[in-house]
Amino acid sequence: MPLLRIEQIEKYYGNRSSLTKAINDISFTVEKGEFAAIMGASGSGKTTLLNCISTIDRVTSGHIYLDDIDITKLKGKELNKFRSEKLGFIFQDHSLLDTLTAYENISLALSIQKTPAKKIDEAVNEVARQLDISDILQKYPYQMSGGQKQRVASARAIVTDPKIILADEPTGALDSRSARLLLERFKFLNSELGATIMMVTHDSFTASYASRVIFIKDGRIFNEISKGSDTRKQFFNKIIDVITLLGGDAGDAL
Repeated sequence: MPLLRIEQIEKYYGNRSSLTKAINDISFTVEKGEFAAIMGASGSGKTTLLNCISTIDRVTSGHIYLDDIDITKLKGKELNKFRSEKLGFIFQDHSLLDTLTAYENISLALSIQKTPAKKIDEAVNEVARQLDISDILQKYPYQMSGGQKQRVASARAIVTDPKIILADEPTGALDSRSARLLLERFKFLNSELGATIMMVTHDSFTASYASRVIFIKDGRIFNEISKGSDTRKQFFNKIIDVITLLGGDAGDAL
């Protein structure tokens, strides 16, 4: 049984006189422990798709199942509980709270879940070790580099041991070195800890760290490719080939 099942989802915006179909009959699955990326030009529907999976937005029709739960039917307290227990979010803007230290930012979700203090301390220190941020746990966001902030945000996303990590342009605001460091950590989380990751990106280099890339065009799946036994460089070249077919500029990778 796949961890995530997307079944014939559609998403419309507007009204009858001005209707925009952002997602047009998309179906696919993501297995437990998979690292999947979604690519597409601006306006292709990739962020809308992620927003529907993350329950930020609601589908117009179709169903999304995560861990065999139909999330399109969840409301109110059920929905809030599902978000806090099953999902981890990483955004382009790290969204850290400026008045809290890295430790406090990471531990907040566990505190909300009423996790005992000793377990919180163990969990925060372990995830900090995994993401190589143990030395900045007592720092505030203004004292951190962009890459450090994003790794703290990643730690906050995974500390609750979510079923799936949803990342929206996680390297978009980072320089190339910080982006590479973050992606290496993602790879570690996926390959060594078995984290399931779904990431939206416009960047081919970033996408090449995934094990599968799904390309969206005009609200539909245009193509998808799997890394298989390819090296990351070989996979990167295949991604560029599909982007060229999509009509994108390989230089800016959509």
